Amino acid sequence: MIQEHKKKIRKEVLGKLRDHKEEDRVKKSSKIAKKLFLLKEFLKAKTVLFYLSFDGEVDTLRMIRDTIKQGKRVAVPAILKGKNEIFASLLKNFDAELKIGPYGVLHPKEEYIRPISPETIDLVIVPGLAFDEAGNRLGRGMGYYDRFLSRLPEDTPTVGLAFDFQVIDDFPPLEPHDLAVSKILFA
Repeated sequence: MIQEHKKKIRKEVLGKLRDHKEEDRVKKSSKIAKKLFLLKEFLKAKTVLFYLSFDGEVDTLRMIRDTIKQGKRVAVPAILKGKNEIFASLLKNFDAELKIGPYGVLHPKEEYIRPISPETIDLVIVPGLAFDEAGNRLGRGMGYYDRFLSRLPEDTPTVGLAFDFQVIDDFPPLEPHDLAVSKILFA
């Protein structure tokens, strides 16, 4: 029953993401970026892990470039071959170090994979298809981020980025492996 509910929400939100006008996506992503860059957790952070947006998600690609320009260390997820796990890889040059990887998502090129320890990450920007007001998140169903988040120190702040239609009331019951984010920024 829970899985059916999650499947229904995923389908609805994915449809809305894909139908979302590019102009609105850019405008709202910019508003969300402004909120992020003013967040005390972001201002304090020396190392930020960003997800690499795709498929209509809040655009993190510009945020990543801007964060590198600010002199902060940026890490992005890399998939562990043969395992359904991600780890943080340091990104130094956005334009030179990424390629299309698994699931059609940007991924560090082999020669630029620089693993960093979860303990060195000061802030994690987390993707989600849907969130509720309490910060509970519904991902794409593969569990990559729930497993990754469970390996972070407990006090590491996590921020979900979403468009307003991704923050929903009809949230499915939580399962033991589901992990919430500390904050949600949306527009």
